Amino acid sequence: MNSSASHSLRVVGAVIVVAAVAVAAVYALPGLVGAEHSYVVLTGSMEPSIGAGDVVIVDERPTDRISEGDVITFVPGGYSSQSDVRVTHRVVDIHERADGLYFETKGDANEDPDPALVRSDRVIGVVMFHIPWFGYVVSFAGTSLGKISLVVVPAALLAVTELRALVRGTRERKEGDV
Repeated sequence: MNSSASHSLRVVGAVIVVAAVAVAAVYALPGLVGAEHSYVVLTGSMEPSIGAGDVVIVDERPTDRISEGDVITFVPGGYSSQSDVRVTHRVVDIHERADGLYFETKGDANEDPDPALVRSDRVIGVVMFHIPWFGYVVSFAGTSLGKISLVVVPAALLAVTELRALVRGTRERKEGDV
């Protein structure tokens, strides 16, 4: 194999390894920092603080310890807690009512607060920090092409590398026998 093709394979392999590590890190990171959840941000409603394609690391916290200014992730009204729909917005006001706490939220990029208050039992947690752009890698990894790129291609590269080493070793033994 010529050096240009070998270099290209190394570059492709490195990109795939970085992408695979990024995906693994996003899933492992919440546990490593004592948080419970990570979510990919799909819209720019929290820009410039948190952008579309970022991953937020969310820590469960008793809702009575949430303050104005905290960024929370919640299940919006009208959606089951089992749905995949999550919203990450900043708390701009807290309302204490007879039936519990309610949070008024707003995306940093939005002019107006969200139309509905968030009941405390809909809150998943508080954003501890975010990782810019990692959500794009995670989203890609969830596609068919992503799975092929992150599983099949590395396996094929490993097989080709091992096969080359095996063939090279066989040739060297034959040449040594002559």
